[in-house]
Amino acid sequence: MCIAVPAEVIRKKEGNIGVVDYGDLTQEVRLDLVDVDIGEFVLVHVGFAIQKLSREEGLETREIFKQVYAAMGE
Repeated sequence: MCIAVPAEVIRKKEGNIGVVDYGDLTQEVRLDLVDVDIGEFVLVHVGFAIQKLSREEGLETREIFKQVYAAMGE
């Protein structure tokens, strides 16, 4: 199964590279597949932003991921 993780674009760099924030981790990702601006949410899969999300969807999905990870740690 493949999972894409929601992240907020916090910076854009030359060469279609973006810096995204997962909530407690930042990472560079490729932005070749989507047209996004700083502050927008994307789904990231294997280092590529593959789809834009609304802010509401991004925050809601991020919260679900946090709950799942917390339950796995119990």
